Amino acid sequence: MAGKSLQDLLDLTRAEFERAQRELREIKSLVEQSKAEVDKMGQRNASITNQMRQINQNFDTVPRADIKATYEAVQKTQQQLFSMRGQLEKLQGDQVNLERYSSYLQTVLESLGDVAPGMELPGASSNMALSTPQGSDPVVVRIINAQEAERQRLSRTLHDGPAQSLTNFILQAEIVQRLFDSNPEQARAELINLKTTAGTTFQRVRDFIVELRPMMLDDLGLVPTVRRYVKSFEEKTGIPTALTITGDERRLASHCEVLAFRGIQELLINARDHAESSQIRVTLDVDDHSVRGIVEDNGKGFNVSAPLDPSQKHIGLSTLKEKTELLGGHLDIESTVGQGTRATFEFPIEDLPTA
Repeated sequence: MAGKSLQDLLDLTRAEFERAQRELREIKSLVEQSKAEVDKMGQRNASITNQMRQINQNFDTVPRADIKATYEAVQKTQQQLFSMRGQLEKLQGDQVNLERYSSYLQTVLESLGDVAPGMELPGASSNMALSTPQGSDPVVVRIINAQEAERQRLSRTLHDGPAQSLTNFILQAEIVQRLFDSNPEQARAELINLKTTAGTTFQRVRDFIVELRPMMLDDLGLVPTVRRYVKSFEEKTGIPTALTITGDERRLASHCEVLAFRGIQELLINARDHAESSQIRVTLDVDDHSVRGIVEDNGKGFNVSAPLDPSQKHIGLSTLKEKTELLGGHLDIESTVGQGTRATFEFPIEDLPTA
């Protein structure tokens, strides 16, 4: 912020403080509304859960169609309640972050108010946390929001996948138990279905664990983990994905391996979900001083400025960009609508400390 007067800094901070206060009032209102909706949905869930208990008590006399309809209603209500609770938790987390940020800005204003207007701020630099673009949040706020969004996504994945499957297991097991005496053949058929469902769920849980944190990354390091992940990605998506690894295959400091793997993972997920490509090329290069990852696809391309804008919902790429920059690196994306995308990240590395 060299060349700027303290009054400029005061004006910027005051405007940011007022914006934070407005957003805080808005989010408090949303929190109250969401609490009321969660309470209503909680009552609905309790009512329909009680209905399901009554059906269980009279299981032998209730038609199968009624059991299925009630069970589906229970699942739908529970899913809606879970989603609404997740939204409420996200809003409450945002409220806490805004309150902290607002308190910090207020402290800065009070501190700067003791200095005469027009004085230059000693040691001021363009890297100050307050010198953020107008209309955008500070880096730390964006990273916190990105982390909360990721936690919400993981929670939803757990609920829609393993948690829902376990609920199905319970229902199927109860059906099998009651059919053993009255209809052994149907009981065997239900057991076969239960076994198939268990196998499918087990594979989904394994995929979820790999996405969350592949154990290979800790045990074997970056290069073997990327090889396995790219191969698995190709098998699951059916998109031909070529991998080229150059440089020195060695262990790096944990934070470097994590960021490099997450970079490859994020770029591949974007190519899968948005590019509509028929071919992907991945390059990983580890030299003496840096690690470089490149993901190229022949998909539909996009407007580069949109997903990298932190104010947009496409937080994956903007978060990756910020993390690489925090380590002294960069993320570059070249894309033209209809002509595919080439994304490159690079940052300096540290080798794994020797014992």
